[in-house]
Amino acid sequence: MVKLSVIVPFYNVQQYAPDTLKSLRANARDDFEFILVDDCSTDETPDVLERAAGELPGAVHLRHEQNGGLATARNTGLDAARGEYVTFLDGDDWLATGYYEQLVAAIEELGCDFLRTDHVQCTARARAVHRVPVGPRATVLSPRDVILPADRSTSVDYAFAWAGIYHRRLLDRGLLHFTHGLRTAEDRPWIWRLHREAESFAAVSLLGVFYRRGVASSLTQIGDVRQLDFLRAFDQVVEETAQDAEADKLLPKAVRTYCAIMAHHLGAIERFEPAVARQLRSLSSAALRRMPQDVLADVLDSMDTQRANQLRRLRRRPVSPRAAVA
Repeated sequence: MVKLSVIVPFYNVQQYAPDTLKSLRANARDDFEFILVDDCSTDETPDVLERAAGELPGAVHLRHEQNGGLATARNTGLDAARGEYVTFLDGDDWLATGYYEQLVAAIEELGCDFLRTDHVQCTARARAVHRVPVGPRATVLSPRDVILPADRSTSVDYAFAWAGIYHRRLLDRGLLHFTHGLRTAEDRPWIWRLHREAESFAAVSLLGVFYRRGVASSLTQIGDVRQLDFLRAFDQVVEETAQDAEADKLLPKAVRTYCAIMAHHLGAIERFEPAVARQLRSLSSAALRRMPQDVLADVLDSMDTQRANQLRRLRRRPVSPRAAVA
């Protein structure tokens, strides 16, 4: 039986893919499979993956006929996964040697639904350790119990899907698939659903994923319309949380995070193309009006004056009929 399925989407990362694949070879084991999903790359990435498929033990090479984005590529991998456990990696990141063996051993020892890990962020030559914002380590906890408090960074704000490992029972319950077509913030509805609906998780002090920050082709570096998918992602977070039995308790966190991300993008609006910047303002105004207004009012009262006033002004802005139903 396959113990671990590793799902790795690739899109136009020919410069970085060899390092990623080399690190996967350094983590190979007879009962591990590596599902390499080429999301219709237009550079030399497909050739790199074709060669790797013959050299990497347990490799499965899949190719999209159309570019679908990271969420859709991960879903393709999930549909093909056979492992008892599942994890993810992005096609421009890399791993420490033997990391996956340690990761599997950790979740088997704890016996929980999913495990979250720290990671190393790499920007040019700089390295910085980023830790899961959970206090107790190697201790099984209720995922729902660590969503709050609303005004501090918690585990749902540490949304990186590749910073962890997930038992197959979550896949069988429909909790591991991503919202099809989301081009950015695809991890946000996903991590919120995991924390609301899974039964157990733990955080461990295990460093092994090296996250490459600042890649020119990454959507975090591009100010085009795909960045606006964060609105659709957080609309989903708020909508699904509003249906939860503990909505009164959890909604302030969901709304506050939405507002903080919105304010972040508005504060860096100069990096967007002019037409996209106009869309950002219009769609954000409509989104603010869709939020539960009593919760939003309390959230804005609790935020710093500059961001709160910016969002209040935006909420009063006239909204086009098209934006109102986006």
